[in-house]
Amino acid sequence: MNDETAPQRPYRFIGKPLPRKEDERLVTGKGRFTDDFNLDGQGYAAMVRSPHPHARIVAVDAAAAKSMPGVLGVFTGADCAADGLTPIPHDPVPKTKYDMKLAGPSGGAVFAGPHALLPADRVRHVGEALAMVVAATKAQAMDAAEAVVVRYAELPFVLHSEDATAAGAPALWDEAHNNICVDTSFGDAAATEQAFARAAHVVSRKFHIGRVTGVPLEPRAALGAYDAATGRYTLHAGSGGAVRQKRELATVLGIAPENLRVLSYDVGGNFGTRNRVFVEFGLVLWAAKKLGRPVKFTATRAEAFLSDYQGRDLVTEVELALDQDGRMLAMRATNISNVGAHCVSLSPLSKGAGLIPGSYAIPAAHLRAVAVFTNTMPTQAYRSSGRPEVTYAIERLVDIAADELGDILGLDRIALRRKNLIRPNAMPYRNAVGMVYDSGRYQENMAWAMDVADWKGFPARRRAARLRGKLLGLGLANYVESSIGAPREQARIKVQPEGRVDVIIGTQPSGQGHETSFAQVVSDLLFVPSDAVRIILGDTDIVQVGGGSHSGRSMRHAATVFSKAAVALIGRGKELAALVMGTAPENVSFNDGRFAARDTNRTFDFFELAQALVTSPAQRALPENLKDDLAVVIDNEMHEPVFPNGTAICEVEIDPDTGEMNIIRYASVDDVGRCINPLIVHGQTHGAIAQGVGQAVSEQIYLDPDSGQPLTGSLMDYAMPRADTLPAFAVEIAEVLSPTNPLGIKAGGEGGTTAAPAAVVSGILDALRPLGVREIAMPATPYAIWSAIQKARKSPPPPQAGEE
Repeated sequence: MNDETAPQRPYRFIGKPLPRKEDERLVTGKGRFTDDFNLDGQGYAAMVRSPHPHARIVAVDAAAAKSMPGVLGVFTGADCAADGLTPIPHDPVPKTKYDMKLAGPSGGAVFAGPHALLPADRVRHVGEALAMVVAATKAQAMDAAEAVVVRYAELPFVLHSEDATAAGAPALWDEAHNNICVDTSFGDAAATEQAFARAAHVVSRKFHIGRVTGVPLEPRAALGAYDAATGRYTLHAGSGGAVRQKRELATVLGIAPENLRVLSYDVGGNFGTRNRVFVEFGLVLWAAKKLGRPVKFTATRAEAFLSDYQGRDLVTEVELALDQDGRMLAMRATNISNVGAHCVSLSPLSKGAGLIPGSYAIPAAHLRAVAVFTNTMPTQAYRSSGRPEVTYAIERLVDIAADELGDILGLDRIALRRKNLIRPNAMPYRNAVGMVYDSGRYQENMAWAMDVADWKGFPARRRAARLRGKLLGLGLANYVESSIGAPREQARIKVQPEGRVDVIIGTQPSGQGHETSFAQVVSDLLFVPSDAVRIILGDTDIVQVGGGSHSGRSMRHAATVFSKAAVALIGRGKELAALVMGTAPENVSFNDGRFAARDTNRTFDFFELAQALVTSPAQRALPENLKDDLAVVIDNEMHEPVFPNGTAICEVEIDPDTGEMNIIRYASVDDVGRCINPLIVHGQTHGAIAQGVGQAVSEQIYLDPDSGQPLTGSLMDYAMPRADTLPAFAVEIAEVLSPTNPLGIKAGGEGGTTAAPAAVVSGILDALRPLGVREIAMPATPYAIWSAIQKARKSPPPPQAGEE
């Protein structure tokens, strides 16, 4: 499908900014979040967590804790092992057909580092749970957890990924030599070397895109129950996908999957943090059976900072080769991902590996992708998994090339980008490491974003700022990102005679508005009112197949399987209408939402047909293949990635005396393919920009290098962006359809994050450029900016290339 050539039907609801139908329920306290659920007689769990980054567990003395009021049980890693609980089967290597194929050193299998619910031998990061206390009240459980005495033998630790691979570094796992679990190369090394050999210019840098965490509004929680009469477990736990959680937890417990029900209804924020199983999920289920009563765990915010899966933490060393005219010839990169103490997900390393050339037509590239263990919390996919990191690297390199070579090349940073951006007529475009971009108009995005940001008016605004004693800077970043995700999805759709369409789907919203946007798609495909469509999700006794929500997959996979289901349902409707009307199915048509036949004057919409089937004599004589009335079950498997893309522009103002920085303007153009609901997509874009800005200027998981202790362990010291620190965003949606799925959908929830760190830092450095500041590390806090200014004032500024 191509937006320029394919005729487009006039949709009634697709593309309309319908208000979210779920919002009234959520904002009036009627949400169904995990902590909202309670069961009679439930106990409360509290975790005993390691204060050390690395230590051997010598002994756990729980005698005092067990004697305290209300305590129901204290459980350790030895107890888990005695009951045969197995490690969480995270399976971190992405499995879709077109993912970048990561492997262990020498091409072997990836060793992930067994993730036991409670370790019995060693703790490998601060905050790792090593014992669980269950008591009649939460306060009693927390008091008793403090009474558990653990004797440790402290071990040497390592926190930084590059340090972990050094000779003599402390080893986390005997099976991982030099702490390396992945070492894979991509691209054409020989062609890349040849291109660098003939290059007129080479620019290079090393960047560390630091560690952050998701800080979802709803802290992690789980409620486990066991029914001895049926032998079934039930878990309430918000996640990125209940089906996967069910499968993995059944493996941990050693039970058949049908003996576990997972309920994941409303989820108060995810951003990738909740996509994988947490140890507490398995522990409350196990303890519920052992104690004969439900067990509930709710993390404190401080615990979440210590034990939520975290994000980013990539060291990337990149080089860009250019010819004498500024044409990009090749790039080289080494990406080192810090996976923490256990390898939970390699999605960030894999996704980033496929996109190192960004939006640019770079003929040759070579990448070494490495993942290493450290004594830190495991990292996981975090919003736009892996793409902001590599976008930051390539966009900073382009700015650096323009800064260092602009006078020689006669190109400013915009002209250099224009010269090298991939052209629309090159689509689909295979980049130098093998990823095939589906569609896009990258130059148009950049030009449109510059118009939205009033790029031409910036020099006047900069002069006015100087008169106020301020420094004004303008940053720009282009991006392309990929959305793949678990390939399989299923939809079960049934038209009910009372005037409702029930849609069961295996994705899992965490604020994306699925109940509204999914209904828009179904309503247009079936010609039924949007309000009549009920989206059912989150209960594995009902939702039996589905890939959950990650990698921007939800709308694309759901709309594709809905499209197939609609065809099947209309076909089934024709057969049923023929029976009711007493004619042959081939005589029945479906136009504008009505079934009709040329040899009868009767017509039905879907609901009228469902009602007719209830009262018609034909119902009693239905053939076996039509016994389920107006209902279909459709599976679909889709491996092809899509590539959302766009441009972000950030204008910042800096006080040179204090380093205070304010974002004055922020504009973006994001190509999401077909946009189902622009109101929701704009909201997703706003949130995504805020998360990217946070990474750029304030958010950081900082570990003290001498002790390994987290120093940013609460909202008192982990600085998230707030409404009063951000401007009103000027965002536009481009709709260049993808040829990979029926509606041409790409994705709209992650692009804002992908470009923001590069755009913001670009703006900061543009403001500081007259002072001679050429580099600043993220997060670019006021102190970091002030320090860079002071350092630059002590040394003469480097020569400047001309400004655009």
